[in-house]
Amino acid sequence: MKRFFLPRTWILLTLLLGISNLSAQEPVHGRSDRTIQFPDIPGYRTLKCDLHMHTVLSDGSVWPNIRVEEALRDGLDAISITDHIEYQPHLEDIPHPDRNRGYELARWAAKESDLLVINGVEITRDMPPGHFNAIFIEDANRLIQDDVMKVFREARKQDAFVFWNHPHWRAQIPSGVAALQEIHHELISEGLINGIEIYNEYTYSDEALQIGLDHNLTLLGTSDIHVLIDWQFDVPGGGHRPVTLAFATEKSTAGIKEALQNRRTAVWFDNTLVGNAEYLVPLIQQSLIVEREGDPRVHTLLIDNLSDATYLLKNLSGYTFHDQASVFMVKAHEKTRIWVKTVESTDSFQLRFAVLNAFTAPGKHPEIEIVVE
Repeated sequence: MKRFFLPRTWILLTLLLGISNLSAQEPVHGRSDRTIQFPDIPGYRTLKCDLHMHTVLSDGSVWPNIRVEEALRDGLDAISITDHIEYQPHLEDIPHPDRNRGYELARWAAKESDLLVINGVEITRDMPPGHFNAIFIEDANRLIQDDVMKVFREARKQDAFVFWNHPHWRAQIPSGVAALQEIHHELISEGLINGIEIYNEYTYSDEALQIGLDHNLTLLGTSDIHVLIDWQFDVPGGGHRPVTLAFATEKSTAGIKEALQNRRTAVWFDNTLVGNAEYLVPLIQQSLIVEREGDPRVHTLLIDNLSDATYLLKNLSGYTFHDQASVFMVKAHEKTRIWVKTVESTDSFQLRFAVLNAFTAPGKHPEIEIVVE
């Protein structure tokens, strides 16, 4: 989404700083406590991806190497620079006839790290059909077409993964309600759309989630970042960028692409998780490690949360707690103690919770079970 334009002098300064950074060959490859952390799930690695971002090579404010350095600080596994094909407001200041240039610069900046950089672009059209990202492309230049349907068919020729960007964007949908129009049905029926953003930058859409579920589209969440990640999402203040969690068999571009094609994703934003229960439930359960202590009638449990999510749990069990109400928090990267009253002495029992800050459909929360033995 378009945010604001910098004066030409600032754009040139950003360009010069970017070149200076590149020539120094000193990309930041360290990690810090801002690293986004979620556990793997049985059979899959949990890979953190931001697949929608912009640079000065379209309407962004930074050089591509800055996007790499931000991603490394956040502990991401993969990014895609998706500068606009058609919308190029900085061309007078930064001419670049090759639309693959942003990908090449980002890939160069990431070469000493294990960050995966995926070639991508944003197809930028009025509604309908709106904006779309095509990633895993071979050549962005071949997507420069007047006929919008030819753009999508060229993306398919390149075996790209295409997803609908911010279908609820009020600049194109004043009501903010994502809805399919005739051309979207045509694109879906031809297999030219593979996914849909349910979260973009700082906006969420239940309607987009329902469209994704109804039409078997992969669910994605992205930063759509134009300025600095730290500015936009208050990372130093405790915020975090939105990401797509891809459940892949291996950490590689092929592994991420296969996961996206088979809809093995969850979306992480604003301390909220959204995804298919088949993958979301094991992700939450793998996040919570339970230790048992004490009396066989009032059991002391320590729940160790290994993830970045502070889970809001609602007790659905037949047992009550001695120190918590039926709804309580399990804070990220902390141990939470609860006392479970089973009344009768027992060596094992089962707890069931609804996870209130996670969704598998509009208004529907996943449920997890904890077996204590």
